[in-house]
Parts: sequence; C-alpha cells; structure tokens
Amino acid sequence: MRKVFKARSIASRLFLAAAVWSALILIAAGIGLSALNASSTEDNFDDTLELYSKALVANVAVGAEEGRAPPVVAPQFELAFSGWYWQITRLDTPKPEVRASKSLFGSQLPRLPAAAAGPDNFARGYVTGPGDKPLRVIEREIDAGEEGRFLIQVAANADVMQAQVVQFEYALSATFLVLAAALIGSTALAVRFGLRPLRQLRDGLIAIRRGESERIAGEFPEDLAPLAAELNLLLDANREVVRRARTQVGNLAHALKTPLSVIVNEADAKSPTLADKVSEQAEIMTRQVTFYLDRARAAARATSVGISTEFAPVLDGLVRTFQKVYRERAVRFDASAPPGLRFRGEAQDLADLVGNLLDNAGKWAKSRIEVTTEREPPDPTGRSYFRVHIDDDGAGLDAAARAAALERGRRLDESRPGSGLGLSIVVDLAANYGGALSLDDSPLGGLRATLRLPGV
Repeated sequence: MRKVFKARSIASRLFLAAAVWSALILIAAGIGLSALNASSTEDNFDDTLELYSKALVANVAVGAEEGRAPPVVAPQFELAFSGWYWQITRLDTPKPEVRASKSLFGSQLPRLPAAAAGPDNFARGYVTGPGDKPLRVIEREIDAGEEGRFLIQVAANADVMQAQVVQFEYALSATFLVLAAALIGSTALAVRFGLRPLRQLRDGLIAIRRGESERIAGEFPEDLAPLAAELNLLLDANREVVRRARTQVGNLAHALKTPLSVIVNEADAKSPTLADKVSEQAEIMTRQVTFYLDRARAAARATSVGISTEFAPVLDGLVRTFQKVYRERAVRFDASAPPGLRFRGEAQDLADLVGNLLDNAGKWAKSRIEVTTEREPPDPTGRSYFRVHIDDDGAGLDAAARAAALERGRRLDESRPGSGLGLSIVVDLAANYGGALSLDDSPLGGLRATLRLPGV
C-alpha cells in the first residue's frame, strides 16, 4: 500500500487517502446505524408485544372469575397461524391449564430457555413456533392471589421484524452509495481546485526554464505565497550573482588593462628597466586580482542559503579589538545587542561590515562610540531585517560630505590613514545581502552610520 501511494502524484495521494478514509467512515457509520436500527426495531416490536401482554394481564382475572377466555386482544390473534399468538398458562395446578389465541390452532408456545426477567418483569427471547417459524416472545409470570399464578406469553413472527431491518439496510446502503459517490466527486473537485496553485507554480517555473518569463507571476494563497516569493528572490539572487560576476570581470579587465599596456610599451621600447616595470605592474595586478576575487567571493557568500551568524559574539570581539587599537586616544566603546539576534550570512562578512564602520568611527571619535541594534518587523514576504547604529562624538559630516564619503576611494581628510575604500566596501557588501548603509547626524554630536542587514 505504501509503494502504491509513494509512486503516485500528490493529487492522486490526496484523492486516494480521502477516498479510503471516506469509505472507512461510511462503512463504520453504516454498521453503527444498522445495529442501532436493528436494536430500535426490536425494542419497538417488544413494546407492541408488551402492550398486548398488559391487555391480557388486565383481563386474566376477569376471565378466571367467569370461567371463560379473555376477550379478543386484536384481530390478528383470531386468524390461524397468522404469526401473532398469545398464551396463558396457569402454573399452580397439578396439570397446567393452557388458554391460547385461536391463531395457535391447537399448538402451544414453548417457554423461553432459562429466561431471566428484566427490570420490568418481562423476559424476552426467540423460539421456534408453529411451522418452524422464528418467533419473538415476551413472557411474564403474574400472581393473581387466590385465582392462581399465570404465565402470560405473547409472540409474533420475527420475520416481520427482520423484514423491516432488511428494508432499512437496503435503503441505508443505497443512501450511502449515493453519498459515497458524492463524496468521491467532491473530493476530486476539491483536490483539483486546491492543487491548482501548485500547478500554477509549476507552470511558472517551466516558463522561466524555457526563457518565456523571468519571475513567477500571479497571486497565490497565503500558504504558497511565501514559497513563490522565496523562489523569486532566489531567481533574483542568481541573476544578481551573474550580473555582479560580469561586473567584477569587467572591472578586473579594466584594472589590468593599464598595467598590461605599461608592460607591453616597455617591452616594445626595449627599456633597460623592463624587469623593474614588470615587477611593479605585476604587484599592482596582483592587488587588483585579489581585490576583485574577494568581492566576487563576498557576492557568492551573500547568496548562500541556510547560513546564519549570531550577532552578539562578533560585535563583542570587534569591540574588544578596537578598544585596544584606540586605547592611546582613550576612546570608549559602548555596545549592546538583543539576545538571539542572528545575521543571515557569513561571520567574516559581518565582521567586515561592522569592523569597517567601527574603525572609521574610531578614527574620528573624540572619546566615545556607541553601538545599538534594533529589529524591524518582518516585511510582507516574511523576511526580517535589523539595524545597527554606530554613533560617534566626532565632528560629523554635512549632507554633501556624507554622500561623497560613500564613493569608492574618496577620502575627505588626507590627514587620517586609509585608502578610502572602507565605506564603499561596506556599501557593496551590504547590498550583496540586500541591506544598505546610510549616514546621518548622531545624537552624540558626530556621525551616525546605520547598517541595515537581513536577520533570521
């Protein structure tokens, strides 16, 4: 059975599972209803017999006093072998005296074998009556005092009761067959309708594979919308990796063009300093290759799936490091991070991002640097982000200077050491992760660097 389900589609598995469970439930319900109806029919049959028995009990004393049989209880007791019988047996005489309905036609009803009376003093059971027909019998012993003790028996053909049960079971079976067909049909429609978004998702992926579309389009239910959004993000990330790889290759080619041109020119001129020029330009090319390879690796790591880094330990390690670096200037670092905060990315990239900003703040701060973090509510796709605020009490920057500070290689003060690449590297690396860097005025009086990063 497991292999049968395993080899089928999700739609077939859902349909078969629903059909099997529906069939089991209907069968169990049918058996229960049939048993309940049989019990109810038997009880109703017994109620009718008890009614006739009570009529006989009410008339037995009168009949004993007048020396005649009790009056007619019902017309069916007057017809020979009609299937409806009553019998009154006096038990306190040496030879039991028997009076019976005309329908017995000289026959007698057997007693129930070892019958135990219920709470209502009636004993119930089945016996074989005239013509070997099964009879449903109720009997009761009464003590009429001086008139004697009597056994009152009333019986009816059990086939009548069984016919009612069979008729109900036929009707129940027909009803449940119609219900089963309706359930199977509605299940098939529900499965087809319910899985239509999955087919839409599959068609979207097929269109992307064929080059007919770049994204999965359409509206999806709330339980599939995150999956479609994540697939679109994954597709966007893959396209972004290719774009960045092409950009890095182009940048690298452009960066290597000048050193190569210098080497070729020196070689054409047969310069005596060719060896020195080759060494010099080779060192430049090595730095360029290393730089762009690092950027390419960072871009690839940013799109990795399932990697996360706890934020607080990385921040604590960076703070301890820069406290030692700027110990001589007595710069104090205050940092805090909420527990459980995680960055969706590599630990090395997180250290580069925050470390560059802490280093930049340390160069310009007078005496204090404060690092705070805050979570953002999830966006409509369910992705979460957090912000890292790095404030210093330095001189700060105006709006134009803040924009210029984010440009690659731009240094606003040549008196401070550095290459001018730190902030631009942070901008590029944060963008690789879908984050951003912004500069603003700090509550401490200096510059505030706000880094927005994806969380988990």
